[in-house]
Amino acid sequence: MTDEIGLFDALYHCRAMRRLDTREVPEELLVKLVDAANQAPSGSNMQNSRWIVVRDPGVKQKLADLNRKGVEAYLGPQIENPGSLPHQPEAKRKRMLDSVLWQMEHMHEIPALIIACMEFGQKVTPAMAGSGSGSIWPGIQNLLLAARGLGLGAAPTTLGLTDPAAVAETLKLPETMAAYCLIPVGYPLGRFGPVTRKPIGEVMRFDTWEG
Repeated sequence: MTDEIGLFDALYHCRAMRRLDTREVPEELLVKLVDAANQAPSGSNMQNSRWIVVRDPGVKQKLADLNRKGVEAYLGPQIENPGSLPHQPEAKRKRMLDSVLWQMEHMHEIPALIIACMEFGQKVTPAMAGSGSGSIWPGIQNLLLAARGLGLGAAPTTLGLTDPAAVAETLKLPETMAAYCLIPVGYPLGRFGPVTRKPIGEVMRFDTWEG
């Protein structure tokens, strides 16, 4: 069964899946994803994470339009000239950008868009929104791993949420809630495989950074 993949298999083979089929994801699986996210820890155990699963075509289209604006503003010249990084050659970086652009063009067709939010109990200020991020991302990672275990593709993005007022209007958020991440979910059109990361020797030290 797909949901019996081992934890470390999921961790090491949890690629960002942006190209997703239009096939409907059963509601019970979407609930299972959010239930997994809800098991994550939160600051002072406040459990203020909130999750909106968007399936309505009209709401999806509005979010897709906001995402397009965010992607085009963020990527800009990189779309034609992606460049390279020490750990990501130009060809691989271009493939990644191509997948981001594919997602941008097809987001309205993806079966479910899950929005990770936080409830603050009072009108949200920018300072409050910034301080609350540490309590939402563990849940997002839980959701990504659960999706991998169920054979679903998912890739978190914040580019569609750069206009908080427009997002709040689209999702009918109260002034006490803030949106942090948009996670398109569906059956992947590509294949899962190992992720490529920097060697552990570059990112880890014992005791102090410089010896």
